[in-house]
Amino acid sequence: MSSLTTLLLQIAVVLAVARATGWLFRRIHQPQVMGEMAGGILLGPSVLGALAPGASRVLFPPGSLSALDTLSTIGLVLFMFLVGTRLDLHELRGRRRSALFISQTSIVVPFILGALLAVSLLRALGRPGVPVLHFALFMGAAMSITAFPVLARILAEERLLGTRVGSVALACAAVDDVQAWCILAAVVWLVRSTGAGAPLWLTLAGLTLYVVVMWTIVRGALHRLERRRADRDSLTQGRLALILITLFASAWVTDRLGMHALFGAFLFGAIMPRDSGITGLLAKRLEDVTVVLFLPLFFASAGLRTSLGLLSGGSMWFMFGLVLLVAVAGKAGGAMLAARATGMPWREAAALGALLNTRGLMELVVLKIGLEIGAISGTVFTMMALMALVTTLMTVPLLRWIRPAGTGRAHP
Repeated sequence: MSSLTTLLLQIAVVLAVARATGWLFRRIHQPQVMGEMAGGILLGPSVLGALAPGASRVLFPPGSLSALDTLSTIGLVLFMFLVGTRLDLHELRGRRRSALFISQTSIVVPFILGALLAVSLLRALGRPGVPVLHFALFMGAAMSITAFPVLARILAEERLLGTRVGSVALACAAVDDVQAWCILAAVVWLVRSTGAGAPLWLTLAGLTLYVVVMWTIVRGALHRLERRRADRDSLTQGRLALILITLFASAWVTDRLGMHALFGAFLFGAIMPRDSGITGLLAKRLEDVTVVLFLPLFFASAGLRTSLGLLSGGSMWFMFGLVLLVAVAGKAGGAMLAARATGMPWREAAALGALLNTRGLMELVVLKIGLEIGAISGTVFTMMALMALVTTLMTVPLLRWIRPAGTGRAHP
């Protein structure tokens, strides 16, 4: 088959599998996105490649994966932009002190534990030639991630929006997202800058100039555009094109500066004005095509890199158990103890820890970056991807088991 024919067939199969697995997961009271993640793994070497290797070779020949990766990356740029538009630190109002303390703890504790685990597993799992500092910093950052979009979906489905647990969880997740992505940006720059031709001062100057321009000039221009619009509730094709041009230009700048394109997309989404309907209309316009088309392609791209065969042997599964234990203890345990220290009852603190332990899609985004910059191996990618799936799947059952009295089913 030609490359175009192969790509069209891949898209059709991936979308069909994603919708089917998403429907199945909704039937067992799990977010649809978790089913789509599982669908990506089903299409990879762990299931399809093992059960029907001939069909796997026809559907996903090695030479065709670059086109699929490119489409999935474009989808991630759009998705991170949408995540940035939903970042609202106003959730901190009234709970600033407790939310900041909990969020700091839920970042620092898993980061330290993840870095220490990486040092101990470097000999067995480290990629040849990767310095221990790079591997440790990346693992620490990956352990600190909370999947803000999946968390918001779980809170809505469990009717916890508006409750104390739900409000604190959203506030902590918002702060966690900002801090974790800043840490990850620093790690990506550190890895990419090793042996690079550009001097340190020039890269830092470029990043500083970029942030200043985005936060002052571009942000101010967006607000002026909103104030001058006569039809404040419309999003014309011209405005949509202008926003998309700026979005991809921002992603291009951060990629050229030695970061990753996703950081530019996230920052541009974060500076979008919140005081009008333009951002909501934009999200509605972009969300369907991003969620229905591009994200399943990303899950398939990640699933093709997830091979359970890499974990053959008791020692590998033991190391995966350590990764899972550290992930849960660092994120859920750290957040729970910090919440308890602020005066929350134990049940509410445990519910908050379970919520912040949700990693889901955002963890896969981070792992994709780690593979691209060469910070982790395929084995580590598989372990961390499975960890993301398990920690997110356990959120709803744990939440219903430890649900604080009077905190659920009150806010439809």
